[in-house]
Amino acid sequence: MNKNTIIGLTLIFAIMVGYTILMSPSKEELEARKKAQDSIAVVQQAMQDSAKALQLRQEQLKAATVVNADTATTVKKTEDGEVLRSVYGPFAASANGLDQDFLIETDLLKITINSKGGRISQVELKEYKTWDGKPTVLFIPDSSAFGLAFFTDIKAITTQDLYFAPVWPDARFAGKNQISITGNDSLTFAMRLYAGESDTIISEDRYIEFVYHIKASNYMLGFDANFVNMQGIVAQNTKEISINWAARLLRQEKSLENEKLNTTIHFRHADEEVDYLSERKDDSQNISTRVKWVSFKQQFFSSTLIADDLFQNAELTKVREPEKEQKYLENMTATLSLPYNPMTDNSLNMSFFFGPNKYNLFRKYKLDLEKQIPLGWSFFLMQWINRFAVIPVFNYLEGFDMNYGIIILILTILLKIVLFPIAYKTYLSSAKMRLLKPEIDEINNKYPKKDDAMKKQQAVMALYKKAGVNPMAGCIPMLLQFPILLAMFRFFPASIELRQEAFLWATDLSSYDSVLDLPFTIPFYGDHVSLFTLLMTISTIIYTKLNNDMMSTGNQVPGMKTMMYLMPIMFLGFFNSYSSGLSYYYLLANLITFAQMYIIRRFVDEDKLHAQIQENKKKPVKKSNFQKRLEELAKQQGKK
Repeated sequence: MNKNTIIGLTLIFAIMVGYTILMSPSKEELEARKKAQDSIAVVQQAMQDSAKALQLRQEQLKAATVVNADTATTVKKTEDGEVLRSVYGPFAASANGLDQDFLIETDLLKITINSKGGRISQVELKEYKTWDGKPTVLFIPDSSAFGLAFFTDIKAITTQDLYFAPVWPDARFAGKNQISITGNDSLTFAMRLYAGESDTIISEDRYIEFVYHIKASNYMLGFDANFVNMQGIVAQNTKEISINWAARLLRQEKSLENEKLNTTIHFRHADEEVDYLSERKDDSQNISTRVKWVSFKQQFFSSTLIADDLFQNAELTKVREPEKEQKYLENMTATLSLPYNPMTDNSLNMSFFFGPNKYNLFRKYKLDLEKQIPLGWSFFLMQWINRFAVIPVFNYLEGFDMNYGIIILILTILLKIVLFPIAYKTYLSSAKMRLLKPEIDEINNKYPKKDDAMKKQQAVMALYKKAGVNPMAGCIPMLLQFPILLAMFRFFPASIELRQEAFLWATDLSSYDSVLDLPFTIPFYGDHVSLFTLLMTISTIIYTKLNNDMMSTGNQVPGMKTMMYLMPIMFLGFFNSYSSGLSYYYLLANLITFAQMYIIRRFVDEDKLHAQIQENKKKPVKKSNFQKRLEELAKQQGKK
C-alpha cells in the first residue's frame, strides 16, 4: 500500500471520526434534551390531571343525592350535560361512545381504525417481520395519536378525544368490523363525528367525516377529512385546520443503536427540497413555509402524511428514548395545517404511506420520497453512482433469484473490472517511483541539510519532470475511487433488500453478524464478535504488508508505516456493529484488489519500464508558458 493510498484512507477515517465527534451532543444539547423531555412530561401530566379532574367531577355528580328520585335523575343528566357542553361544545353528544376497532386487511397491510378519534391507531406490514420474528408493527394505539384541532366559538376541539361512528360507503362490507380485500380490489371506509343540539341529540346532517380509500396492492391510502354543514359550528374566523400527529416508533431491527441513528423526521418543502431533523440528537423545527409531506422515518420503514396540495406550515419535534429503552426508538410529533373556509363545506385531501423504504417503490409515487434513503444526496457523485450504477445492477442481479451474498460478490467483481484501469495506473505510478528511488537517494545525499530542503524538493521535481513521472498519478486514482467507496458505505446499510437475508454464518446482511456474544462490552468495539469485520481487518493488514513490500519507494512520511497498520484496527471497532453486507463487500474488495496487483505485476516488464524512463530523461523538457514567465521574471529581477 503506497503513501497516496494511506493518505486517502487516513482522510476517510479522519472524516468518519470527525463526523462522529462533531455530531456527538454537547453539554448544552444534553441539557436541552432534558428540558424537552421535562416539557413533554409536564404536558402529559397536565393532560392526565385534566382527565382526572373531569372524571372526579363526573363521579361527584353521580354521587349527588336528592330526596325525590325523578328530580335526582333530572339534576344528574342536567349537570352531566353541562360538564360535557362546557368541554366539547356542540360535540358533547360524541364525548361518550363505544371504543371499537375496525380491521381492514389488504395484501400488504393490516390497518386498525379506532372509533375514538376515527383514526388509524395501528399499522402492521404483512410482508415483513421484526429482527426477532414478530409482526412488523409501525405503531400501536397506546403510543400514537392523530386528530384535527379547531375552535367552536371560544372552545378548542380536538377530534382524537371524541367518538366517531362507522359508515360503509361500500355496501359489500356494510356492518362488518373486519374487512379483507385482495388483488386489484379496493374499498372506501368512513368514520363520522356528529355535531348536535345537546349532549344527547345529534344532527345526522352535520358532521366531520374521515374517509379512507384503500387499495389491496398499495402501501399508499387516500385520506379525506370532510367538514359537512359545519357553518356556525366551526368558528367563523377560522382560516386553517390544525392536524396533530404523533407516534412513539417501535423497534424493528437487531442493532438498536444503528436503527436509532437512522430514525428521524423527513419533510419536503414546496420547492421539492427534502430536509430532515438531526438523527443523533433531540431536534425540532418550526417551518413557516409550505410543506408537501412529513415522514416518521425509521431505518427501513416509514409512516408518511402527504397533502394533495400543500400543508401551510409545520412544527416538527423528535425526542430520543433513553439509552436503556429496548422497545421504542423515538417520540415523533408533527403539527400541520391546511386552509379552511368556514362559510362552506370543506374537504381536506391527504394520503398516508405506510411501508418499506424501497428506492424503486418510492420512485413510482414521484414525490421525492426516495430521498429519505441515505444514498449520499448531498454529494452528487455519490448519489449518481448509487442511483445510476449500483442500484440498477443490483436490481438486475436480483432478477436471477440468487442469494444476496452471491449478488454482492458479482457486484464487487463488476466494480473491480470497471476500476481496473485506475488500479493499473496506480501500480504504474508506484513502479516508476520505485525505479527512481536510487536517483532520489542520491539527491537526498546531495542535500542532507534542512536548510537545503527547497533545493532538494526542486531537484526531485526536476527528476520527475525529466523522467516523465507524475507524482500525483497515484493520488488521482484514489480520489476517483473515493466517491465509489463512500457510495458503497451508504448503499449497503440502507438497502432493505439485504434485510434479514442470510449468507454463510450471517443471518441478516443489513445488520452485524455475531459469531460470539461477549459477556462484557469492550470500549469502541462492542459486546460481540463480527466475523466478516474480523476477516476484513485481517485481510486489510495482510494486504497492507504485502502491498507495502511490493510498492514501497522507501520515501514514506515518518510514522506512516505505523498508521498503515493502525487504521485497520480502528475500522475493526467501527464496523463491528455495522452492516455485515458492507464488511463482506470490503473483504471481497481487498481480496480482489490483492489479486489484481499480482496480475498487473506479472504482466508489467519493469526492465522495459526503466528503459523507457531513461529514454524520457534524454528528451528535452518542454517548458510551459507559466514556467517561461516565471523564468523571465526571475531574470529581470536578477538584472536589477
